[in-house]
Amino acid sequence: MKIRLNPDQKYVKEIRRQLKENSGYCPCSLLKSEDTKCMCKEFREMESGMCHCGLYIKEDDLK
Repeated sequence: MKIRLNPDQKYVKEIRRQLKENSGYCPCSLLKSEDTKCMCKEFREMESGMCHCGLYIKEDDLK
């Protein structure tokens, strides 16, 4: 499994700014819990795809 950042550096910078303002919690979630702390539980448990806020992308190593 390979995890990489979104290739859009401007977008990454904005999401990281929002994460910092939100104490590390996903800016896309209204709830603040360990499940919504970046990297969120939903992303950690998925096999491949993009996290909720679009910051991280998870890919199979075979690609």
